Amino acid sequence: MGFSQSRAVISGNVSDQFGNLPGARVAIEGTDKNTTTDVNGNYTFDVDEGDYVVTAGFVMYTSVSKSVAVKVGDTTKVDFVLETGFSIDQPVSLGSRAKPKSLLKNTAAVDIIAPQQLTNSSQIELSHILHYLIPSFHSTNQTIADGTDHIDPATLRGLGPDQVLVLVNGKRRHNSALLNVNGTVGRGSVGTDFNAIPIASIERIEVLRDGATSQYGSDAIAGVINIILKKQIEIIQLDNRIGINTKGDGLTVYSSANFGLKIGKEGYINVTAEYRDREAVNRSGDYTGTVYSDDADMDQLLIEQNNFYGQTGYSDKQVMEIGSAETQNLALSFNGEITMSDLATFYMHGGRNYREGKSKGFYRFPKDQDRVVLELFPNGFSPEILTDIQDDAITGGIKGVKNGWDVDFSHSIGINRLDYTVNNSNNASLGVTSPRTFYTGGFIYKQNTTNLDVSRTFDWLSGVNVAFGAELRVENYEIIAGEEASYIDGGSTYTNTLGVELPRIVGAQVFPGFQPENELNRFRTNSSGYLDLEANVTDKLLIRGAGRYEVYNDFGGQTIWKLSSRYRIRDEISIRAGFSTGFRAPSLHQVFFQNISTQFVNGESVQVGTFNNESAVTSEAFDVGKLKPELSSHFSAGLSGKLNENVTFSFDYYLINIEDRIVLSGRFADGYEDILEPFNVGAAQFFTNAIDSKTSGIDAMLFYKTAFGMGEFNASLGANVTRTKVDGPIKVSNALIGQEDVLFNREEIARVEYAQPNYKVNSSLSYDFGQFRFQVMNTVFGKVKFIHPNDGDPSNWVLNDYTGNIESRDQTFSPKLITDTAISYQINDFVKCTLGGNNIFNVYPDRHKHAANTEDGSFMYSRRVQQFGVNGANYYFRLLLRL
Repeated sequence: MGFSQSRAVISGNVSDQFGNLPGARVAIEGTDKNTTTDVNGNYTFDVDEGDYVVTAGFVMYTSVSKSVAVKVGDTTKVDFVLETGFSIDQPVSLGSRAKPKSLLKNTAAVDIIAPQQLTNSSQIELSHILHYLIPSFHSTNQTIADGTDHIDPATLRGLGPDQVLVLVNGKRRHNSALLNVNGTVGRGSVGTDFNAIPIASIERIEVLRDGATSQYGSDAIAGVINIILKKQIEIIQLDNRIGINTKGDGLTVYSSANFGLKIGKEGYINVTAEYRDREAVNRSGDYTGTVYSDDADMDQLLIEQNNFYGQTGYSDKQVMEIGSAETQNLALSFNGEITMSDLATFYMHGGRNYREGKSKGFYRFPKDQDRVVLELFPNGFSPEILTDIQDDAITGGIKGVKNGWDVDFSHSIGINRLDYTVNNSNNASLGVTSPRTFYTGGFIYKQNTTNLDVSRTFDWLSGVNVAFGAELRVENYEIIAGEEASYIDGGSTYTNTLGVELPRIVGAQVFPGFQPENELNRFRTNSSGYLDLEANVTDKLLIRGAGRYEVYNDFGGQTIWKLSSRYRIRDEISIRAGFSTGFRAPSLHQVFFQNISTQFVNGESVQVGTFNNESAVTSEAFDVGKLKPELSSHFSAGLSGKLNENVTFSFDYYLINIEDRIVLSGRFADGYEDILEPFNVGAAQFFTNAIDSKTSGIDAMLFYKTAFGMGEFNASLGANVTRTKVDGPIKVSNALIGQEDVLFNREEIARVEYAQPNYKVNSSLSYDFGQFRFQVMNTVFGKVKFIHPNDGDPSNWVLNDYTGNIESRDQTFSPKLITDTAISYQINDFVKCTLGGNNIFNVYPDRHKHAANTEDGSFMYSRRVQQFGVNGANYYFRLLLRL
């Protein structure tokens, strides 16, 4: 190629059949020159005289390359018209240390959530977007679950929230500080707060549906989700939405801004600001129990005299708020690169998310004077849990080429803090001196991760890639005590109806504060090294092997490995299979968490102490040893293909065996009174490696596109069928032999086996015509089950007021179909309007069929097992501006 000191210009436009494509990537092959198109789809390069190959591409579009020769002073126009493609053709970085390759060339199943899917989604939280786009992903709002009301547990393939690894731009994302200890999906686990990542900052998402612990480290038992951030620099995108439920509650307001700036000749920074506000949703039923007295006639008289239901703050005879909690979310994030030389680039990404949440607890009635100070709350009170959640993350690194090897060195810092404030409550033991608002403490989790990754492709056989690297991770977990009034025993008493003086319950009602003896500050280090070999034995056969050794300072080392292969039957059809071992280390939260909480069991409140592995209660009274890592084995096999330019498909089977799963035990009370009395608790629970499990399932995906009339029709169908079984007997210590049903009862077994839908089917139909887009999405959620802990024995069945019969409280909740629809109109290159509806047929889960499960009428729907929440129909308007 010849060069001159004078400059020339290559410019042009990138579009598809419907108009300009802002944000498309344009690059000059063989150089470091690349850019994104502006809001009008235009791009420009300043170049020297010579011959060039210019390539234009966009995620989910087929890339196009064109050759061009320019001379001194030329301004040469090169336009591109791209055609939509399939995700099966898109290169993905997950599952391989070699150059990104498509699903047809990979040894594991990887889904892509494309920019168009994110942009057209009717959801405004990342966990919910994935819930309605990925069949094997499950996440929905929880209720009456303390901090879990504000951080949604998220799972993959029916496993736990702590068994899926989250990456951002390929770097490990930190977990939340919250440990889920209430009766929800993922009880006893720690997950990643997906909703701390602003959706406006995301370009696309890759979901690896395969065990990948040997490649990416602990936690990747169910799979890996890689969130890839935007790089565009030419557009300012402003997104505004407002929506409300047809019930008149749950008003949501969403606003975001995303823009990019060029740094130097080849660098960039992309910045996102996002705001979300969601009002509370209440689907409580009318309360049917007593308020002031257990004498029904006297109680009704007092209710009328005191206008009880007129002062609760709720509608009709509601006394609780049951549904999605109120939250307000603010986020700032960035992603950028700076070219340091021809062979080295500095990159960075990170951000801050701050969330305030407000949820309600069980109403405290004036008849319960052990919990209510009547001088402060003569009509009882509805306590509030206020959460302040701050999430910070930053990653910086250098990537480049050294002696033919690709080298990537990075460091990531993640911090998640959660603080609790209890409002509209009292510490009954303080009597009339009790405050009504308490700071009850909180948690901090910090993670520092340093990575070195080295790889190189050799021209051996049909291509061999060698990769190796190391990781050092330092974790820190803190529990912060609450203010003294939130936990102190003030010694106040009350006189019951029999004239007996009794002590009142200690601590702020709904969430007693963490005591100074609960405070802790613990560290852990993890070091690991890996080797990854990938050999294209022939043009059709790929074989991959990976090995990893990790060592923790608290439980020792673990060696894991993976073997997988892919064979291309023909260019457009391939089969794949793999077997691997894996592990998950117990989280610092599971090892060290301890607190006292108020839990409601069959309508009665119980002060429950959670004792950690350092506690003498756990080690001596219950003979529970140190937690061990969960060990797993994985088998997967799949088939992917492209039948023609209109249809693609993939089909995968998986089998995941996990030994020594870490669970939160049931509540131990009877026989342990003397041990528990000094702690002012009525029951104890702890973490232990109690169960083995076996999970098997099928994932299937089908995509279809075709030109239809003057527009384009797209259809997709995805399905996941999964089954998890607790395998073998419950594992107990010698001191707990015979108490297996207490350690992990039938309700907890069912939470593992049946609390998530046994299948889910996602379908999407869209038609783009001129400036219009019509979209319909359907999601079928399979059945879930609630199993009552005591009802395995018919002698424990109770009267069902709905039927008049003595019946089991077990219930199966039937499959449901949810339909979302949207109509969009592209006014011009700058403005797009959308009118849409979620759950337009106003579908709700099955109601409770046994009156005893409703807690005196309040819980119409289950809070223990949920398919999709209880919001009902929701309609929204969206205005998208690109400037």
